[in-house]
Amino acid sequence: MDLIEATLAKKRSALESAAGGAKKKYVRRGDLEKQREQEYLAEQERERKEKEERERKLAEEKEVKRKEERAAKAAESSSTSSPSTPAVLSEGAKASPSDESTAATFNIAPEEVVRRLRARGHPIRLFAETDQQRKIRLRALELVEDRSEGQRNDFMRAMENAETGLHLEALGQQGGSGTKEKKSKSDPTKDLDTNAISIELLQKDQDKLYVLIYTYFKRLLREWEQDLDQRPDELKRSTPGKLATATQAQSAEYLKPFFKSLRQKTLEPDVLMRITEIAELMIKREHMAASDAYLKLSIGNAPWPIGVTMVGIHERSGREKIFSAQVAHVLNDETSRKWIQSIKRIMTFAEKKYPRL
Repeated sequence: MDLIEATLAKKRSALESAAGGAKKKYVRRGDLEKQREQEYLAEQERERKEKEERERKLAEEKEVKRKEERAAKAAESSSTSSPSTPAVLSEGAKASPSDESTAATFNIAPEEVVRRLRARGHPIRLFAETDQQRKIRLRALELVEDRSEGQRNDFMRAMENAETGLHLEALGQQGGSGTKEKKSKSDPTKDLDTNAISIELLQKDQDKLYVLIYTYFKRLLREWEQDLDQRPDELKRSTPGKLATATQAQSAEYLKPFFKSLRQKTLEPDVLMRITEIAELMIKREHMAASDAYLKLSIGNAPWPIGVTMVGIHERSGREKIFSAQVAHVLNDETSRKWIQSIKRIMTFAEKKYPRL
């Protein structure tokens, strides 16, 4: 009963307030809805003010905490006073005296600062940032990169080296032809005939085969580099031109373990046989057959049995086909994978330069 009486009293008070305080037998529905709307808007306004007040207090607390952290960092940097670890300045921050002295030693041209920042994908200038603060920010970025040098991508490093080579070549063209002297080295294997590479030579004279394979792939790698150097300057500086230069430089770097194995004559017999087959087919310009031989070298031709290959004392049917000659050598280690992939790139270059007759 109390609940019913309270509900009736509430309804009665709402009707009286909607009627303007006067006692009426009836109230318009529009007036009642208008009163409810006003009450709802007042409630929303109250909640909005409470939310703004909470956000303002939270922002003040964060600002106080940020100032305390900045003061602690400033005290720590002043106590250590190490010039090799400058802090990256934010958009409103000022440079400390230690940062200014560090930037003084890091004296480079503004154009070079802009180029390095753009190469790293960072803005060339922050809001209200001075030239000195920009140098400090660049120095901090380079220090971070030095710490994480082992985690960088090899291809990105090759791209940077290619861009640096283009700048050096441009400087050499302005200063004279001094940069071309390094390429005019005498090649002792220049007149060596590599057409004798064959599977039969693998059985007859294996030492000579090592020398011929070494000479053949070295010659192709050198021709690849020369073809890239003979391109027009605008093509070299374009994005596809830089990618091609970086790919060739990366391949030359990856092939160093392969050439070392050839000089030391330590290649595995089945790998040497596949490399000999690839070289022989490339010399004959049978590039499709050379690609098939490359697939046998890289992924092998062994079947991949599904499920359990050994149950009890009985072997599965695919187990007996797995032996050492059919193991995929590209899966052995990362170094082998890299130089085998580089051989495929040389094969692609040779197919373009020496198409099938």
